[in-house]
Amino acid sequence: MRVMSEARDAEPAKTGRGHRLPRDPKPWARRHGWFLAVLALGAALRALAMLGYRPALWFPDTYTYVVTVFRPRPDLVRPAGYSMFLKLLEPLHAFAAVTVVQHLLGLAAGVLIYRAARRAPRWARTLATAPVLLDAYQIELEHLLVSDTLFMFLVVTAVVLCTTRRSTPATGTVVAIGLLLAAATLTRTVGQPLIVVVAAWFVLRRRFRPAAVLLAAALVPIIAYGAWFHATYQRTGLIGANGVFLYARTMSFADCAKMDPPPDLAVLCDPRPPERRPPSQEYIWAKDSPLVLRPGITFTKENDDLAARFATLAITSQPLDYAASVLTELGRTFTWDRPVYPDPEIYAYYQFPVAPPGPPGRYPAQVGAEYAKLYEQGAIGTEIVEPYAGWLRAYQSLVRLPGPVLLGILLVPPVAAIVRRRRSRRPGTKQAGAPAWAVSWSVAVVLLVTPAAAAEFDYRYVLPAVPLACLAAALSIKSKPRA
Repeated sequence: MRVMSEARDAEPAKTGRGHRLPRDPKPWARRHGWFLAVLALGAALRALAMLGYRPALWFPDTYTYVVTVFRPRPDLVRPAGYSMFLKLLEPLHAFAAVTVVQHLLGLAAGVLIYRAARRAPRWARTLATAPVLLDAYQIELEHLLVSDTLFMFLVVTAVVLCTTRRSTPATGTVVAIGLLLAAATLTRTVGQPLIVVVAAWFVLRRRFRPAAVLLAAALVPIIAYGAWFHATYQRTGLIGANGVFLYARTMSFADCAKMDPPPDLAVLCDPRPPERRPPSQEYIWAKDSPLVLRPGITFTKENDDLAARFATLAITSQPLDYAASVLTELGRTFTWDRPVYPDPEIYAYYQFPVAPPGPPGRYPAQVGAEYAKLYEQGAIGTEIVEPYAGWLRAYQSLVRLPGPVLLGILLVPPVAAIVRRRRSRRPGTKQAGAPAWAVSWSVAVVLLVTPAAAAEFDYRYVLPAVPLACLAAALSIKSKPRA
């Protein structure tokens, strides 16, 4: 009788709006104890970051985002979504508030993953949340004033809404998914292919109307932003640097002797053999880059169009070299160690520092620093407070998700699907549509492949894909039916 009483107390009670709350939180807390412990540890680590590095950590892109807060206009290199996020928090005049919100978004992503994986065993659900909640590099990324944490949260939320129990999600849910993916795209342009991926997932499940609604909801804000961009620069698109980034990407293999470019493109050639060239990003920012040496700023329409033509010729002339280069960049995701890449300066931004970083050197960043002082209404910088900072550095040296483990996580869903299909293959059995894990797995793969194909590998580009890969793995593991 006592057991039955405890079971009744543990049953969730319906509220007036249909939500379910536990009658007695103790049995509920026991059932989800491991996850709550991981969540609490993740919160403690983020509190340690707030104590050890006050108020935030800076990245070169940060200053551009802050300038857009005070001079609202589309940027040629980065969409303005993160600047809009900073603008919402600007009345608080505290970058500490920004990092607090970003840490809360990281914790919320863990909760969403756990909730979305409700059909998996609890151990699998808890493990799926561990990387986003406990990985030291994830926590450091949340403390950086960059767009990746916001982007990750928007994409995770959109994908989680796709995993609703309803076979056909409500129209409002589909609209929310579309708007979230649009917001992600306007935060980082790598979100564009995700709209197609999620719409295709609905089509594969024969949900044609939700796919159309999703595309319409996503396109409205993107077209509006594109109109703003066109009105500002008389150019079509969301940014004006796609050609430049793709040119830089192809310089890891482009051989003008094989390409035989026309004279106007030949000015972008690098006579050095590929193995002696610098990392791809140097062709965007280095003063001696053939593109940077051209008249005007690097991202003028003329330069971007020229760079796009060069990149297209390089890819079509050397398709196998391009494919090998993409695989090489993608392969950096799955190494066990974290070798210094693309250069020591950028690599250092992903480590909790021992000493405060120096003031920005480039003129645009110096302008951004002045606006940052206006945002903070005071001096800016990073105060490193011991022993908290030292504890975090020690933690970062020990706790991270190694690349081969991420590769193993990505392999779990397809391997589980193959094994399950072989075991359940019977004559006359109707094959199911796209499995529940397919959307999160596909989005994770696209997030990993797109930077390697269009720009360059970067450690911070990997982290937004991790929680989605973990969610896919958890969804592919089904709980055993209860007796």
